[in-house]
Amino acid sequence: MDYQGREKLLDKSMGSIYKLVILASKRALEIAEGQPKLVADDASVKPSTVALHEIAAGRIEARKVKAKE
Repeated sequence: MDYQGREKLLDKSMGSIYKLVILASKRALEIAEGQPKLVADDASVKPSTVALHEIAAGRIEARKVKAKE
């Protein structure tokens, strides 16, 4: 897998580095718990790296949640 630029990842996570970190960490936890990977990769890659590659590939997206009134 190749390097994923920060700008490309930020575009996929609504432009916030904080949202990107939360999205990637939640997905990495899912992968570590046994969820299937959504991108092809080597078996030796860390779950956090796989999560970032999934976000860059557009397989995982952040959703905007409306606040309750």
